[in-house]
Amino acid sequence: MLDNTVSAKDDRFTVIAISALACVLQDVLHEGLGHGVTAWLSGAHRLAISTVALQSDIDTRWISANGTLVNLLFGAILWFLLLRPQRYGPATRYFLVLAMAGNLFTGTGYFLFSGVFNFGDWAAVIQGLQPHWMWQLGLVVVGVPSYYASMLVVAAKLKPFQGKDDPSRRLRVLCWTPYFSDGILAGLGGLLNPIGLFYVIASALPSTLGANAGLLSLPFMMRKRSGSEEEQVGPVRRSGVWIATAAAASLLFIFVLGRGLTWSR
Repeated sequence: MLDNTVSAKDDRFTVIAISALACVLQDVLHEGLGHGVTAWLSGAHRLAISTVALQSDIDTRWISANGTLVNLLFGAILWFLLLRPQRYGPATRYFLVLAMAGNLFTGTGYFLFSGVFNFGDWAAVIQGLQPHWMWQLGLVVVGVPSYYASMLVVAAKLKPFQGKDDPSRRLRVLCWTPYFSDGILAGLGGLLNPIGLFYVIASALPSTLGANAGLLSLPFMMRKRSGSEEEQVGPVRRSGVWIATAAAASLLFIFVLGRGLTWSR
């Protein structure tokens, strides 16, 4: 019974749906709860939030930093929820792993991105600090090991998803599908943003495709690891609930949040 369950194929549509929901969650946490709520609590009188950026009438290091800090916090919360993974079905467990990966990769990847390119949230955090090159180097020094550590954490949670007969094949489906799905969704979500196409190229795509690059490497990183029968997770089966929820969330992400939401007081 276990062999037949594990050897069955994952439903690609449901995998894409779960990928989309994890992508939307990571972005809303970053832009909304991280940047937006921090700016509001800091006294901003006008906020405009889209899928690619926050605009407000005040600008502080704390506002810039909190996007990634919130991602890291929720990455830790999701890791905690996965300490007892047997409570979840394959689809829910896969969603929690993907959401954890997206938050950890975004949080740690931003250090490296801003350190190398002197652009983005953490470039704003270190703006004006001298010597500037040393602060940039510090971001890189923090970013490289923390990103690699996040890959190890995600790999440990993905290990039970390895197929019995061909471990790498299933991992390629479960890692590469969300990578490309997230890239497409982030691109579509950024096209309608009110501050221009530049932020799609300079922010939305790099923060998604760049941060999630670990998903491309994980199947190769894990190919020498074989999952034991006791902990193998069954297939992600076709689920109308996941697909419908993802479709609704994606439409709201592209056509509502993508166009931008504005608050004032």
